[in-house]
Amino acid sequence: MKLDEIDAAILGALQDDGRLTNADLADRVGLSPSACHRRVKALEAEGVIAGYAAVLNAKRVGRGLTVIVLVTLENQKRETMEAFERAVAEIEHVSDCSLTTGAEDYFLQLQVRDASDYERVHRERLSGLPGVARLVSNIAMRTVFSRRAMSVQ
Repeated sequence: MKLDEIDAAILGALQDDGRLTNADLADRVGLSPSACHRRVKALEAEGVIAGYAAVLNAKRVGRGLTVIVLVTLENQKRETMEAFERAVAEIEHVSDCSLTTGAEDYFLQLQVRDASDYERVHRERLSGLPGVARLVSNIAMRTVFSRRAMSVQ
């Protein structure tokens, strides 16, 4: 789907405030409410808008420590990777999992209460993941910024 300036404006406005009413969104982007609604539905149908969610403050919900874990697998066979991906998806503390290039195979981001909570998650869950040869953990000292919105132009 080719995005035009109006689509970009709709996406930008929804990323800024996903709770906008259709009427408010239409006003912001200069469309009638019905035209705006059609555009949003088309963006949803094409998968450009993947979903809607509340962005939580990790500290306020008791998960104030961010841990980045670099994972190296024993091998890169399809079944090893698929088993790892299925298992890691079951760990609620893992907020992001990316297959990467370079020395490591996966990049994980976890949100935990504190260092002892991470130690427990590491001991009980991460160290038992299938196919793992090595885990390297890094504690984030401070989040400088976290950008969820992305430019479409």
